Amino acid sequence: MQFFSLSSGDRIPALGLGTWKSAPGAVAAAVKEAIIAGYRHIDCAPIYQNEPEVGQALAEILKTGTVARQELWITSKLWNNAHAPELVEPALRQTLADLRLDVLDLFLIHWPVAFAPGVLFAQKTEEYIPLAEQPIIDTWRALEACRAKGLVRNIGVCNFTVSKLKALCEQATIQPAVNQIELHPYLQQNEMLAFCRDHNIQLTAYSPLGSGDRPQALKKKDEPTLLDNPVIGQIAARHGITPAQTLLAWGINRGTVVIPKSTNPGRIRENLAAAELKLDARAMAEFVALDCGFRFVDGAFFCGKGSPYTLNSLWDKESHQ
Repeated sequence: MQFFSLSSGDRIPALGLGTWKSAPGAVAAAVKEAIIAGYRHIDCAPIYQNEPEVGQALAEILKTGTVARQELWITSKLWNNAHAPELVEPALRQTLADLRLDVLDLFLIHWPVAFAPGVLFAQKTEEYIPLAEQPIIDTWRALEACRAKGLVRNIGVCNFTVSKLKALCEQATIQPAVNQIELHPYLQQNEMLAFCRDHNIQLTAYSPLGSGDRPQALKKKDEPTLLDNPVIGQIAARHGITPAQTLLAWGINRGTVVIPKSTNPGRIRENLAAAELKLDARAMAEFVALDCGFRFVDGAFFCGKGSPYTLNSLWDKESHQ
């Protein structure tokens, strides 16, 4: 397994198991299967509504002695309804309890979007809190305090643009270790990649395979598919690997962590094998032309009637967003 070094000196495995969309009853088996296969990185979040089951799987696998806790990298996230500084530590402690852990390896602000306390998913104006009223830096300082208490080893963000990341870096005492964003050949985010390299921030790519298993309600009409792209198919054939392995290898070869989700034992192992693959220069060059700025997860579900958030404000009108 390849690793990338973080600003803290910790090393994060280059490939992890994503748990978004993993159904209850399936996610525990997938986590155990992955760890037995050789995964050492599990990506979680309370909004996935399966952390207790992930925690059960972790407890069971740790009890067998198959792996030691210090060999595992466990990431979770702060949901939008716990941005108020006084709610951050309780939210983290709840995640630790659900995952049956004493400390997290990485805790991320899930979105630069704030909801009222207790609201799982905002639907009305009063259920949203504009960032002007709940600044990210206040939430971030509460994360810094959690790190100082030893509840988490590294802190970071998700779904931040370059502009939002710059603003946070300028105000933060502890710099974000990671930005987890949608990242794949249709959304290559080269400006973000360069910024993070310059500022020693690790990028983690979610939906690296295109998130084709998202609920239909979250899909756009006639959206493109990555796994069926003919260029990716040709690259895969030349290298004697699958299109999925090709996409994951592309991400890791760019220096980004990838966290594909699967509950299929065969695919779990197939994805893991991608961590050791190297694509040639010709292949990496062919990928460049595939960038079309397409987001599978664009955050439109936060931008409905009555919301203070818009797609322009969420992505800061950045090019290719």
